[in-house]
Amino acid sequence: MTVKFDQPLIAGRLIRRYKRFLADVELSDGTVVTAHCPNSGRMTTCIGPDWPVQLSRSDNPRRKLPYTLEMTHNGHCWIGVNTLRTNAIVHHALRQGHIPELAGFDQIRTEVPLGGNSRIDFLLTFGNKKCYLEVKSVTLKSDADFVSFPDAITRRGQKHLLELRQAQDQGDQAAVLFLVQRTDAERFRPAWEIDPSFSETLAKLHSEGLTIMAYQAQVTPQAFAFKGSLPVVLAKR
Repeated sequence: MTVKFDQPLIAGRLIRRYKRFLADVELSDGTVVTAHCPNSGRMTTCIGPDWPVQLSRSDNPRRKLPYTLEMTHNGHCWIGVNTLRTNAIVHHALRQGHIPELAGFDQIRTEVPLGGNSRIDFLLTFGNKKCYLEVKSVTLKSDADFVSFPDAITRRGQKHLLELRQAQDQGDQAAVLFLVQRTDAERFRPAWEIDPSFSETLAKLHSEGLTIMAYQAQVTPQAFAFKGSLPVVLAKR
């Protein structure tokens, strides 16, 4: 299963990322542009000076920055860094039935209210059966064959986990899917050393019935290819 880009991407070389959401990129003709970087994390291990990058370009006249940073290359593989793409990839995989753990649901809703003022990424339903699904984008490589989440303390992620617990308490199914957007790792684990509170909550909720999945996407300048699942290791190392 692949999700293609609407328009060809534009190759460049990263000069720097700054102020979290800005990146200066030199294009192949020598022009330097400032691109929007739609990733609020630290982006550790997925970005660096002089790395090859790919940009998309919007024709929307209302946009202050027409370019968007889509992916970087670390010398081994492309890494998807535009977190706004994550849910679209998972949504397509759900519709195509490529996630066996979530098979059997016939309706998919997005951005569904749950708890206080939060929204969960997906609500899957089949008759009276419900499953609330939260999706997280994974770009951090923590060691030789592991990728991890998060790459910075995430109070928002912690809040989503606690809201999924509310869904479980109501008798509904709840799940978290970690979409790994790089292919140079073989296993997933929570980043205990970065956010022990999130990691502990994730492990505890799994013991109470929370479904936890990690799937890998192969990123190229042409498309995202949804690959198979990765083993999930929840124990603290």
